[in-house]
Amino acid sequence: MEYKDYYKTLGVDKKATADEIKKAFRTLAIKFHPDKNPDNKSAEEKFKVINEANEVLSDPVKRQKYDTLGENWQQYDKPDDNGAFRNQQNRGRYTDTDSTFGGQKDFSDFFDQFFSGRQQGDDRYQTKNNRDFKGGDFETEFEITLEEAYRGTSRTIQLENEKVRITTKPGAYTDQLLRVKGKGAKGSTETLSGDLFVRINVLPNAQFMRKGDDLYQDLTIDLYTAVLGGEIIVNTLSGQIKIKIEQSTQNGKTLRLKGKGMPLYDKKDSYGDLYVRIQVQIPEKLSDKQKALFEEIKSNN
Repeated sequence: MEYKDYYKTLGVDKKATADEIKKAFRTLAIKFHPDKNPDNKSAEEKFKVINEANEVLSDPVKRQKYDTLGENWQQYDKPDDNGAFRNQQNRGRYTDTDSTFGGQKDFSDFFDQFFSGRQQGDDRYQTKNNRDFKGGDFETEFEITLEEAYRGTSRTIQLENEKVRITTKPGAYTDQLLRVKGKGAKGSTETLSGDLFVRINVLPNAQFMRKGDDLYQDLTIDLYTAVLGGEIIVNTLSGQIKIKIEQSTQNGKTLRLKGKGMPLYDKKDSYGDLYVRIQVQIPEKLSDKQKALFEEIKSNN
């Protein structure tokens, strides 16, 4: 049976961390998942190999065993001259963690011979069945608007046999990962089902730019209001408010509106700020009288 390089399968270094292995597995599993590649036998086989590699490298015990023996795996658990096994540790059942997107897996002969527990008896090479397994996790994503992120919203996701309603709280943010327990792939029992992870993507907004919990907005005012002062209406995500413009407000000045930014996620009645940058609009056409007034102002300065 052929030696399988599980690190190469997942495209990670032999010194990769558990998080790096998990990330690489999820990326490949999503790419080659049978649901995304219907009637594609090549993708299906690739998916099985990816699951098998993750089954080993995501388990510290199996990974250590794999790293230790490597291409000498065929020597593992063979009886010595006295009929005794060379390694009596880590036998029996194993738990399937983050290893598939649906159902129990089929493993290669390499995996079965390398990692199946063997027990002595009349049949020295009898394989012990592993009946308990944990279902793998599902991961998906959905997009929401900035307004929905501000107020909170919900989406319905269609899984294989049911619909799951996902609710976001006010203050949701891009790349936030929501976990729904027990809605992943089925395990051997209900308590061993995997989880559903939902990644949030907040769409760009034409009026507001978001930085953390703060919002930034450009606001155009006319020259006369900038010079003489006055009141203007500002749009915020919680509604319109009236703010005061001081006399001689300079172009590019930034006003801070406290508490008018995004809600702080999972923190009641806490908000970021809204920063309004003033853009002074210069009039394009002046009457003769207006020009004369500007000339007079200029000559007096």
